[in-house]
Amino acid sequence: MQLGLIGLGTMGANLARNAARNGATVAVYNRTKEKLDAFIEEHGKEGVFVACKTYAELAKALKPPRPILLMVKAGEAVDQVLKELLPHLQKGDIVIDAGNSHYRDTEKREAQLLEKGIHLIGLGVSGGEEGALKGPSMMPGGSKEAYAVLEPLLKKMAADDGSTLLPSRLGRAETGTTGGAKGKCVTYLGKGGVGHFVKMVHNGIEYGIMQLLAEAYHLLKVEGNMTNADIAQAFETWNGGYLHSFLVEIAAKVMREKDPDTKKDLIDVIKDAAGQKGTGKWTTDAAMHYGVAVPTITAAVDARIVSGGRDFRMQMSKHANLTKDTSVSYDKKVLIEMVRAALELSVLNTYAQGFQLLFVPSAEEKWSLNVSEVARIWRGGCIIRSDVLSIFQESFKGDEKASKEIRDRFSDERQLQWRRVVALGALHAIPLPALAASLTYFDAYRTAWLPQNLTQAQRDYFGAHTYERLDKPGSFHTKWQ
Repeated sequence: MQLGLIGLGTMGANLARNAARNGATVAVYNRTKEKLDAFIEEHGKEGVFVACKTYAELAKALKPPRPILLMVKAGEAVDQVLKELLPHLQKGDIVIDAGNSHYRDTEKREAQLLEKGIHLIGLGVSGGEEGALKGPSMMPGGSKEAYAVLEPLLKKMAADDGSTLLPSRLGRAETGTTGGAKGKCVTYLGKGGVGHFVKMVHNGIEYGIMQLLAEAYHLLKVEGNMTNADIAQAFETWNGGYLHSFLVEIAAKVMREKDPDTKKDLIDVIKDAAGQKGTGKWTTDAAMHYGVAVPTITAAVDARIVSGGRDFRMQMSKHANLTKDTSVSYDKKVLIEMVRAALELSVLNTYAQGFQLLFVPSAEEKWSLNVSEVARIWRGGCIIRSDVLSIFQESFKGDEKASKEIRDRFSDERQLQWRRVVALGALHAIPLPALAASLTYFDAYRTAWLPQNLTQAQRDYFGAHTYERLDKPGSFHTKWQ
C-alpha cells in the first residue's frame, strides 16, 4: 500500500501517520520545508515515510496508479495545488481531495481531471485531529474505479462503526456490514461530489447539535442557577441512552476544564462569539436549493452570526427594554429533566433534517445514496457520532421496530416538557433559536392543515401566480375585488 500526501497541517500530518501505522509507504510534501523537516524529525520512526521537497519528487516516490491526498484549505488553494501537481501525473493516477471542498467545486474538478484520464475522489473526513490519527469517519465520492484501489488502505485507517468509544447503551445488538461483525466507517457513497456533500451535511448537523447544547447550558446556568460543575454533572448523566454521543461527552469535559492562568473555570473566560468556516452556511444554501427545511441548522448558523456581533450586543444590552414574565418557574430537578427531554427530541429532529437533506438531492442528482450506510459510517470516528445513529441506520433499512423506537421518544409528556422549555425561554427572554426551531419543525410536519393557503391567495392577488384547489385539479387565477 502507498499514499502521497500534500499538506502537513495537524489533520494532514495525522492522516499521514495513520496511513503509515497501517502499513502504507507515505510520501509527504509540504509547501514550507521547515514543517516537512519537523514532521520527519518527530514522526519519521512511526512508519515508512518519504520526504519530498517537490511535486516531481512526490510523483517519483509513488508507483502508478499514484494515490495523492490533498489536505489543504478549500477553495483557491486546492486549484493552485492541482495546477502545479498535474504536470507530474499520468493517466490512471488518483487525486484525493480530503478537505472541506464545496461539492460543486469537486464536480468541476472531477470533470477537468477526467479530461486528462486522472481520477478524483472527494473525501469527507471527520473526527478532528485525534480521529485523523486513530480512525476517522471517511466519506468518499467520485470515481468508483479509484475507490477500489484505495479501499484496502482506507478501511485500515477508518474507525470502527459502533466504535468502542461509544458502546451501545440502548440494548440493541451491534450490527455492522458483515454477519453482525463491526464494519469500518468508510464506504463508497457514489459519483461526483456526493462525498463532500455528505460531509457538508454532517457539519450542518454538527452545527445544530452544538447550538442545542449551548442553549441547554444557557437554561441550566441562568434558570437553574447551576454552577459549571453542576452542569457538567448533568451532561455526564445525560450522556447515556439516547443522548450518548461525542458532543455531549466533550460538553461535560469542557465545563470542568480549569484555566491555568486565572485558575477559573475555562468556560468563563472564553469569549462568547462563535466562529465558523462556512460549511453550515453551505448546508442551509443547499437546503434552500433542494427545497428541504433544516430550521435547526439554519438557526444554529444564525446564532453564530449573532454571537459574532458582540460589541453591538453589549451596547444594546444597556439600552434594550426586555420585558419578562417570571411568574412561571420550575424546581431545579424538574428543570433539568425538562431540558434533557427538549434537548433529546431536538437532537433527533436535527438528525432527521440532515438525513432528509440527503434523500432529496440523492434522487435529484441520481446519486443513489444509501442513507442507511451514511448513518452507519457516522457511528464511529466522526464528531456527530452517537448511539441513536444505529437506530436511524436500521430504520432506513426498513426496520419498523427501529422507526417505532424513534417515534416513541416523542411521548405526550416529553413533548410537553419540550414545549414548556421553549415557552420558558420566551417568557424569561432567553434566546433559544435552535430548540424553538426544532419544535416548530416538529409541529409543522405533524399538522394536517397549514395557513399557506392565505399565502398562495395573496401571491395570486398581487402577482397572478395562480393557485391549486382542494376540490378539483388544475391551476387557477382569480380577478380579486
